[in-house]
Amino acid sequence: MKSNLVLVLACVVLAVGCGRRRPSVEELMVKVDSIKRAEQVEQLRRQVLGNSEASPLQVFYDSLNIQALPVSYSEDYVKYLPGFTSVPPDIKIYLQLEGKKEPKAMSLSDIQGERLLLLAADVADGQYELWLYSLDVNYYPVDQLMLYEPAKESETKIPQAVVRQQPYFSITSTGEINIVDYAGEDDAKGQLSTFVVDGNGMFVEKKPVQEAITP
Repeated sequence: MKSNLVLVLACVVLAVGCGRRRPSVEELMVKVDSIKRAEQVEQLRRQVLGNSEASPLQVFYDSLNIQALPVSYSEDYVKYLPGFTSVPPDIKIYLQLEGKKEPKAMSLSDIQGERLLLLAADVADGQYELWLYSLDVNYYPVDQLMLYEPAKESETKIPQAVVRQQPYFSITSTGEINIVDYAGEDDAKGQLSTFVVDGNGMFVEKKPVQEAITP
């Protein structure tokens, strides 16, 4: 790190000596920050895998705790996010998380060989929305599915006295992803949607089986 900083400063001196415009303090700090970020990613790669060929996203994924199946919504789970790891700034760009507050992640047990990632992002005063990401063989995002949105919970029209019959989301041990929407008034049962991961890493909704109509 020190050698790189010295190199940057030497370039500044050389540029001045050759009559070129002297970089501003802001420009110099941008160069220093770029070097620092690159070295942090390289250090993370060496510490976790010791493999210079691994992408930073793969290194981060392999360092995460694994959420076993089945898993389902609970107030404590979406509030405290047990076992989740903060996403480093240099990884946010790979997961398209620019602008997201304090994102946290945990890997999910493989479903039919697909790499899956649970991702939480703070949207308001410690309230987290929860997403499920699928990753390709190079650990880059393929598709994403929202599991839980706190705004939906606060906007529900169900009276407090009505007990909800199903959790907001659940993922079964067989890989079915169930998401329940309680948007309707007095809708204690909720509107259930079930998704599965196809062979291309896409989340596909399962259509309910139509009952046969007897004449």
